[in-house]
Amino acid sequence: MNGQSQTNESRQTLERLARTGLDLTERAVAASPGSAAQVLAGKIINLLLYNAYNVRAIVILEEGLTPTLIGGQFKAFNLAESFTQQGQLQAGSYVVISKIGDKNVFYAKP
Repeated sequence: MNGQSQTNESRQTLERLARTGLDLTERAVAASPGSAAQVLAGKIINLLLYNAYNVRAIVILEEGLTPTLIGGQFKAFNLAESFTQQGQLQAGSYVVISKIGDKNVFYAKP
């Protein structure tokens, strides 16, 4: 199959799926030599709902100093907690956050 016919077939498949009315979204992750996962350190600001928390990124400037908050707050999900029950992490906890697709996630047991 050449590149042009593969492109046409992919386009036709996407158009057919769009016409069905299903709520489908396309996601892709690309990895290449030298690429890095998006990972940052953060601080829990407060519990939002269930296992979703408002967090802010931090920068560690020097050992012995309190980390500095940077940027605005954003939502991140704790994968160590149930998606159907209220989270138990305390505000002020530090976590390592990864960006997976369009979601920010971390794993921290209360």
